Amino acid sequence: MNERPNSLHASDIAHSMHPYTNMRAHEEKGPMIMTRGDGIRVYDIDNKEYIEALAGLWSVAVGFSETRLADVAYEQMKKLPYYHSFAHKAHEPSIRLAEKLVEMTPEGLNRVFFTNSGSEANDTVIKMVWFLNNALGRHGKKKFLARNKAYHGITIASGSLTGLPANHKDFDLPALPVTHLTTPHYWRFANDGETEAEFTARLLKELEDTIAAEGADTIAAFIGEPVMGAGGVMVPPEGYWPGVAEICRKNDILLVSDEVINGFGRLGTPFGCEKFGFTPDILVTSKQLTSSYMPLAAIMVSDDVYNTIADHTAKLGTFGHGFTASGHPVACAVGLENLAIIEERDLMGNAARLEKPFQEGLRKFADHPLVGEVRGVGLIAGLELVKDKTTKEAYAPAGSMAARVVALAAEEGLICRNVYETVALCPPLILTEGDIEQIIARLGRALDRALAEV
Repeated sequence: MNERPNSLHASDIAHSMHPYTNMRAHEEKGPMIMTRGDGIRVYDIDNKEYIEALAGLWSVAVGFSETRLADVAYEQMKKLPYYHSFAHKAHEPSIRLAEKLVEMTPEGLNRVFFTNSGSEANDTVIKMVWFLNNALGRHGKKKFLARNKAYHGITIASGSLTGLPANHKDFDLPALPVTHLTTPHYWRFANDGETEAEFTARLLKELEDTIAAEGADTIAAFIGEPVMGAGGVMVPPEGYWPGVAEICRKNDILLVSDEVINGFGRLGTPFGCEKFGFTPDILVTSKQLTSSYMPLAAIMVSDDVYNTIADHTAKLGTFGHGFTASGHPVACAVGLENLAIIEERDLMGNAARLEKPFQEGLRKFADHPLVGEVRGVGLIAGLELVKDKTTKEAYAPAGSMAARVVALAAEEGLICRNVYETVALCPPLILTEGDIEQIIARLGRALDRALAEV
């Protein structure tokens, strides 16, 4: 066992169970223990500096040392540290944050339901959609459409919508009626000789054929991330999202935009649905809502969705769903201040301005022998690694090369994430051009070291 003379290190190995971790390997390797943050940088227990190029988990817009968020949390803790929102109770932070979200999100999304995480939010979306269809007497309209490689959370319900094998295997998922469609990633999933337009047309036909085969009267909703994040940063082909939206409208299928990663400027626009030209019936956001300083998620629904649900609660006497910490006052206060910082410092504009140097800088790695494709938009990107550039063959076992590059990047002082064969980057929105240069330099050294090993 690789024990260090450090009580935290040994205690973590002895007592902690880590998510997304090989637990036996962790017993040997132990944790990387972080102790403090400063802007886009974090420092471990040995005071080693890292550029946090994944913004924690795709989420810390304002960096790791924003004292305004700490101060507002402290002030709210002193004033009203907790109160719930059940049975007509309310408090100012949740009311003000709901107002702000209605102001910021696309037109028509005028109602807000708070949860503690994106997983809980998408779990709640499933229940809302089922509740709505039961209210309308459409008791068979309960199926969901999602995509392979999608990530929508990790509860039993939201994990069923997720389209990643590791999140299903031996968890007995999917556990609800969901069909996963082709990943909208042209480079990896196009047929030989197929143009991007032909690829888009094939995926839209697959959607129409699936609806026809299943029956539109059995399908409740289509859910998707505008840009797929945790599945490997896949940017959809041109025309894909408007086509999906049109097909859903034609078949009376609700459209859910999962903006947990995309929202609040990540793509250089306030929300991903605006970037790709479609209007959802339901929009889900979390992560950058509070820069993950506090757990919080928000579901935005259209007036039509709200009114159907509200009418049914009048009939039943309640909406029998909610969480102890739904709309927690401290989390909502932090969310309000976080959104104020994003607006005051024009961090969404910063993402748009820095898109070109960030994306073009990373695309220089397209010529690297290990890199098959570099893709991304705004301040999110992925480098898919291959053994053979011509055939796009990946290294075996799957994901091993990306994991090695990420480990070497950490040695170089850069934290990114391996997602199967992809090295993913998603830095805080406070990024500067100087930071981009350092990210590219450190990642380049990691790629070169990995190449030297093979």
